[in-house]
Amino acid sequence: MSANAWLSQGTLVLASNNKGKIAEFEKLFAELQLPVNVVPQGQLNIEDAVEDGLSFVENAIIKARHASRISGKPAIADDSGICVPVLDGAPGIYSARFAGEHGDDAANNQKLLEKLKPLRKDGETIEGMFVCVLALVQHAEDPLPQIFQGIWKGEVLEAARGENGFGYDPLFWLPELGISSAEMSKEEKNKISHRGQAMQRFKHSLEK
Repeated sequence: MSANAWLSQGTLVLASNNKGKIAEFEKLFAELQLPVNVVPQGQLNIEDAVEDGLSFVENAIIKARHASRISGKPAIADDSGICVPVLDGAPGIYSARFAGEHGDDAANNQKLLEKLKPLRKDGETIEGMFVCVLALVQHAEDPLPQIFQGIWKGEVLEAARGENGFGYDPLFWLPELGISSAEMSKEEKNKISHRGQAMQRFKHSLEK
């Protein structure tokens, strides 16, 4: 089976139930104009997988296999988050549940600000990076998942800015643009974000 044989199968399951993530993916997939129908796993009544890996790559593969096993179709999964070097890479793979409850953006942002407060020094910026890993499996037991990674570097603000996006977007500052990720339109964000980068690598793999 060729690397992209899944394309002929007509449907690709998106292993996510995160509304913000699904909205970004739907826009990105539309831009890619793939000859395949991408279906979020929620439409197939597939609940979230248990993410017990220790890395973005492991968790992305776990989610993709889970969706593929239940649906019987090829699946693609994203595992993503924000890594802050001064916190030894935290929140990392625990970004969505950093404050305890999965997907509580306000609480997660507040906890990150509190963790960084004692580490901030006058005039010094705190680096952060968004990471996205996509894993594509042709079937649940696929021995060779395809992996596509994107890293988006920036800084972590002292207070939220902007109303767009989701997750940690209001705290992610892009010094070269002078705006936060939450002050960008979806189109602007998708061109340069960690998820946009990973999706571009995915697209390039289809062109080989």
